[in-house]
Amino acid sequence: MTPQPLFEGVYPAMTTPFSADGSIDFDQLRANARRLEAAGVDGVVPVGSTGESATLSHDEHVEVIEAVADAVADVPVIAGTGSNNTREALSLSRRAADAGADALLLISPYYNKPEQRGLVEHYRTIADAIDLPQIVYNVPSRTGRNIEPDTAVELAAHENIQAFKAASGDLGQISEIVERTRELDFAVLSGDDPVTVPMVSIGARGAISVVANVEPVRTCAMVGAALAGDFERARELHHELGPLTRALFVETNPIPVKEAMAIRGHDSPELRSPLTRLSEQHRQHLRDALGALEPIDVETPVETTDR
Repeated sequence: MTPQPLFEGVYPAMTTPFSADGSIDFDQLRANARRLEAAGVDGVVPVGSTGESATLSHDEHVEVIEAVADAVADVPVIAGTGSNNTREALSLSRRAADAGADALLLISPYYNKPEQRGLVEHYRTIADAIDLPQIVYNVPSRTGRNIEPDTAVELAAHENIQAFKAASGDLGQISEIVERTRELDFAVLSGDDPVTVPMVSIGARGAISVVANVEPVRTCAMVGAALAGDFERARELHHELGPLTRALFVETNPIPVKEAMAIRGHDSPELRSPLTRLSEQHRQHLRDALGALEPIDVETPVETTDR
């Protein structure tokens, strides 16, 4: 029997709300975490790329993790703690564990472009030192280096490395990783909203999702249907969310999602430099995409198949 992965379902990659002066709006952050939990997500992911981790100080990282951990009651907090410096990633991971994180999301080292053996050493160093479940995050468009399938499979053998967030856009590579880790207690998760349903169809177990910040109920219903094998319903919800999903990536993430959250009343559109507010030419398109989706009360989930 194939082991059941620890990670399964929908995990919103949370935004970090800022006030007009650039400080973190912790009240809104906590409110967002509670709203997402009430909507039925399977966990929350603060201080990742969508949370503008690159412009947060290490102390702010910890404060955000503490605030989110304090706000939620029954879902795991998966903290982004990656860095292109192994010692820094290790330090952030230790501090996240102390702050209440239940698991870690580790983007692969960016800019310095290590070889595959360097990636293995980087992840193993952290996995050996921190006794928390860890997710390897592959997003070559941001890091400049792809985590090859052989490397992913090698890392999956470590007991603390329990998932792989795939945002390479290469479904062939993702399928190979799923195929070669099927007998392990290991999950492949979509890190790319437009292809979440296709990824689940080839064995992914869920998504770390941007669109789930704005539409958590629909996203949970879509992924739940796909995991249950109800791909007719999953496709229906996928296409229903399609215009919004596309609108959320017309400019660099998290620029559009911060605007969408502001329109829905869950955030301000403030970002930290060098990111800038969504351009006016794209705002109306985003408003139209949001307006086409009938609001859903989180206490009245979209009908789906039990998983």
